[in-house]
Amino acid sequence: MTPPPIAAPAPPAPAAVDTRPTRDSAGRRPHPATGGALVLVGMLLVALNLRAAVTSLGALLDEIRDGLGLSGTMAGLVTTLPTIAFAGLGALTPWLVRRVAPARVLVVAMIALTAGQVLRVATDSAWIFVFTSALALAGIAVANILLPMLVKQHFGHRTGLVTGAYTMALTVGTTVAAASAVPIAHAFGSWRAGLGVWAVLAAVAVLPWVPLALRTRAGARRATPTAPVAAPTRVRPARTRLGWAMAVYFGAQSLSGYAIMGWLAQLFRDAGYRPESAGLLLAGVTALGVPIALLMPTLAGRLATLRPLVLGLTAASALAYLGLALAPHGAALLWVALLAIGQGAFPMILTTIGLRARTAEGTVALSAFAQSTGYVIAALGPLMVGILYEVTGGWTAPIGFLLAALAVQTTAGMAIARPRYVEDE
Repeated sequence: MTPPPIAAPAPPAPAAVDTRPTRDSAGRRPHPATGGALVLVGMLLVALNLRAAVTSLGALLDEIRDGLGLSGTMAGLVTTLPTIAFAGLGALTPWLVRRVAPARVLVVAMIALTAGQVLRVATDSAWIFVFTSALALAGIAVANILLPMLVKQHFGHRTGLVTGAYTMALTVGTTVAAASAVPIAHAFGSWRAGLGVWAVLAAVAVLPWVPLALRTRAGARRATPTAPVAAPTRVRPARTRLGWAMAVYFGAQSLSGYAIMGWLAQLFRDAGYRPESAGLLLAGVTALGVPIALLMPTLAGRLATLRPLVLGLTAASALAYLGLALAPHGAALLWVALLAIGQGAFPMILTTIGLRARTAEGTVALSAFAQSTGYVIAALGPLMVGILYEVTGGWTAPIGFLLAALAVQTTAGMAIARPRYVEDE
């Protein structure tokens, strides 16, 4: 389907500016109605929610399995659900933002996240739990794609700084959810409380986007075309080597990330740690990742090539996996620290999405393709770990699988290390 037209640029400055932020190019200043500060606050609140619904489930997986009667394979499906939802819904996001302003899309996305988290703790049915979790994850899926585009669109001159800020917010939300889900559940006497409390945070994230959505709608009504319009050139990352390399790297690092979020607490429980301690160790991975999330985008933006980062992150992850296989209890803190360093691949690839596109349109296209395709790959992570864990009764085979995925990640990382742009391919 041909996207709606936007104002054609007339060098050296645009001849007409659409007041809706979805139509701005990377070089334009946001329209005053969008409120740059409010956009930033809204982005940070959304980022806080992007993993809380996932890591709280991982920390409480044992209790949820008992409460809903989930088998190991069914638990693997539940922990795989985020990647399935992110892949399917993420692919639709560029289509949405060509027709609806991002602020309005994010209002709906955060409402879906809120409703899904409330509904999934109100049921005793395993399948209803799965379906309502999918509703919550649909909201996260859309926001995943939009945030890199919003950075390019509104803060193109500070891409590394703003990407670092929202990635740090994402990491903080992940950490707090992983660390406090079990204590909250114990305090209220039910896993439902530890899982459902995060709906409040999602509801708060709706608030900044409501006035932004109303303002952009009013601005669109007032806007009157003053110059001929032309359709933009469609960016198709699926037809480029860069697009596929980005998707494979994103997918492989997400595969390990979601496997860790879904199963690391269980690994530590099996190694002899109490549930609270296992949850804290899981939270430690994301807590130690906070400074990494803040610094990685700036570092990636300044380096002439990403090869040192790619190889360094691979080495940290490989050592962590080997340590978890050989001595999960004796040096748990060391393995947690190395996992945190290795998971720095996530903020690095988010930054690289913006670095490998020239425009906001190119960024959202590359973001959607890399993330949606990547999450298809990532879906194998929690599911395969769950199956291998159930079949073998131990962690050697699951960790071997994660090491194989790391090798694929490294190969793709070397392919995206050299600076170039998706629009040029």
